[in-house]
Amino acid sequence: MLHGPKRTQRLARHQRRKMLLPEVLLWQALRKNGTGLRFRHQHPAGPYILDFFCPRFKLAVEVDGEAHGRGDRPERDAERDAWLEAQGVRVLRIPAGEILSNLEAVLRHIIDTARGDYPSTGFAGPPPPPGEE
Repeated sequence: MLHGPKRTQRLARHQRRKMLLPEVLLWQALRKNGTGLRFRHQHPAGPYILDFFCPRFKLAVEVDGEAHGRGDRPERDAERDAWLEAQGVRVLRIPAGEILSNLEAVLRHIIDTARGDYPSTGFAGPPPPPGEE
């Protein structure tokens, strides 16, 4: 399993106490997902802190707020994703707004991605209802 140095572990512990609303809502949903999948929140991984991590399926779920599209954040996120992928971790980025507007679909997408039912190239909305594919 991925771990981080002591400094990153301390930062992760601090961040667990100050999660934003989309992170809190997603954490509550992931904890009660009823699938047996276990996630860690604010998990230290090397120099980074993952919003959510499923060790069994080596899946990192990152909640991207508005700031992730500004300045040098896209480049920093790409660098981080490349590092994680080099460690064998798939990265799934979920816009914070999607969590707030459609938590159930986001949760279903995360679980399906963890199990390998969907590609982890980003959230493209909820899957179509059965029969409408």
